Amino acid sequence: MSTGDLLQIEPLELQFPFELKKQISCSMQLTNKSDNYVAFKVKTTNPKKYCVRPNTGVVMPRSTCDVIVTMQAQKEAPPDMQCRDKFLLQSVVVNPGTTAKDITPDMFNKDSGNQVDECKLRVAYVPPPQPPSPVREGSEEGSSPRASVSDNGTLNQASDFNMTSKSIFEPQESTPEVKALISKLTEEKRFAIQQNNKLQQELELLRRQGNKSQGGIPLMYVIIVGLIGILLGYLLKRI
Repeated sequence: MSTGDLLQIEPLELQFPFELKKQISCSMQLTNKSDNYVAFKVKTTNPKKYCVRPNTGVVMPRSTCDVIVTMQAQKEAPPDMQCRDKFLLQSVVVNPGTTAKDITPDMFNKDSGNQVDECKLRVAYVPPPQPPSPVREGSEEGSSPRASVSDNGTLNQASDFNMTSKSIFEPQESTPEVKALISKLTEEKRFAIQQNNKLQQELELLRRQGNKSQGGIPLMYVIIVGLIGILLGYLLKRI
């Protein structure tokens, strides 16, 4: 803020968020803390590039005045994004009741003996404001799917698939009839294995005895053992 004798100016640097092919505006505030009427005039080194409203006016005692500076749309940006334009604000004490219509260029002429206060303002280009980043709705990318409940109270598709898989691959609870049948078949299998082992032992014993007496096994015994083997195989197949 300038601490001049007549007007306080804020800011002393006019900052424009530079964008190509777009008009850009910024403002400055003039404050009169004295009891005098103060007239002001704004000049620039590049008048074709800027529009100042108001460029002249009167700030009454203990009051403020806002000045809007608009930069015309630019077709290209400077190579170093540096602006060398400058503004000059002149102020002078005028008679009470003076209005903007009463201001003349001669009021700001120092050669006429007027006490003119001057303040130079710099111009700077700044980056334009960035738009806020969009917020993703729902689950974040890469997260594992989780079951959720929809508005009508039903589970979503992922939950339905999990429940179906569970019902297919998990064993169902056995009924008493199934348990009894399994127990009976297990017992028959165990008995058949015992009988098979017993017959194998007897066959081996008879084979040894036959080798000693007749040199072979009686045909009838072989037939009997074969029939028992077929019956045993049938039982094992059922189990």
